[in-house]
Amino acid sequence: QVQLVESGGGLAQPGGSLRLSCVVSGFTLEYYAIGWFRQAPGKDPEGVSCSSAGDELVYYADSVKGRFTMSRDNAKNTVYLQMNGLKPEDTAVYYCVTKFILSRSGCWLDGDDFGGRGTQVTVSS
Repeated sequence: QVQLVESGGGLAQPGGSLRLSCVVSGFTLEYYAIGWFRQAPGKDPEGVSCSSAGDELVYYADSVKGRFTMSRDNAKNTVYLQMNGLKPEDTAVYYCVTKFILSRSGCWLDGDDFGGRGTQVTVSS
């Protein structure tokens, strides 16, 4: 049974940093594509960063490029999202996702379910 448990969200000031973690179980992380999505109230889900198995293809949304970095620790079956230079528009619930469509131009949710409960990120002064 696939499980995705996100953590690390919270309140940050503009310009601040947070590191999100996602512990996965039920599969071996290094052999799977994994991504981070976010959804703000009243908005569609947005693919923030997604990578193929083995990180052969890694995508970042233009809105976060240069500020966010996704990484994996395969030994811990954990994926991270380091978020620097946070902006109020980064406020959303962030989800770790395994079911998505990935290309060089984007990352789109495949289905209606993120798979996990998400973690709230709020950027405000």
